[in-house]
Amino acid sequence: MYMHLLKMSDLNRDQLYEVLDLAVRLKAERKQGIPHPLLSGKTLGMIFQKSSTRTRVSFEAGMYQLGGQALFLSSRDLQIGRGEPVEDTARVLSRYLDGIMIRTFEQREVEQLAEYSSIPIINGLTDYAHPCQVLADLMTVREYKGGFEGRKLCYIGDGNNMANSLIVGGLTAGMAVSVACPKDYRPAADVLEFAKPYGSLFTLTEDRFEAAKGADALYTDVWASMGMEEEAERRRSAFKGYCIDDDVMAHAAPDAMVMHCLPAHRGEEITAKVFEEHADEIFDEAENRLHAQKAVLVKLMR
Repeated sequence: MYMHLLKMSDLNRDQLYEVLDLAVRLKAERKQGIPHPLLSGKTLGMIFQKSSTRTRVSFEAGMYQLGGQALFLSSRDLQIGRGEPVEDTARVLSRYLDGIMIRTFEQREVEQLAEYSSIPIINGLTDYAHPCQVLADLMTVREYKGGFEGRKLCYIGDGNNMANSLIVGGLTAGMAVSVACPKDYRPAADVLEFAKPYGSLFTLTEDRFEAAKGADALYTDVWASMGMEEEAERRRSAFKGYCIDDDVMAHAAPDAMVMHCLPAHRGEEITAKVFEEHADEIFDEAENRLHAQKAVLVKLMR
């Protein structure tokens, strides 16, 4: 069994399905009011160098529902924010905690934390990957579409952490994946290498209509992620037209669903009309962060 969740490629298909199956079970038990204190007495440290709404609340609530405790640790609260090496922080926290979730900028920092830690490390988001979000996304696709085989996932926008993780997660799950982004904003090179063996199941294009053709699920993200505020104007120009609107929806499957990792900038990457027409799917997706992450916590920390 894997010890950490640092990126989507840490999970093979069987492990991915195990996490999703457990997430479904935990969600059902939660809806039925059945307690599941599977992590009673366990403590999760949550290191935040990037602020968050969904990540913090879902992990904190999830640990409580599992019978454990979560500690919020901002970089201002830790010596890591004052220059203590990551490897020293990892070795100290490993003696206090049962697991660490970190939300930060550099993927290398998460990898270092895992290298020197003796407890599970969960990537809550880096500039390279967002595995927790994609587990929730895949859970939502399966809820709405019944499965992955024969389904097509289309991502339109920046080839960022979401694109990287959706490509790996979607292909691993068994879907076809298409991505439309400007040529200067492509997904990471190693992710494109990962996709090569999947052949025609993966498509990378600059044409949003080509990418959306026949898609069962359409996905987008903001054009300027956290930490890229100074690039916002340049990115608005580069991504002009990379929007999920009625024209894109007309190229997708008639019953296509729409997803967004939130927060959304209506009028940029998605129109307000399309967002509201698919709000149920988007907010079910947001809720599923809780259930998918609880499944990861149980798999890693129990």
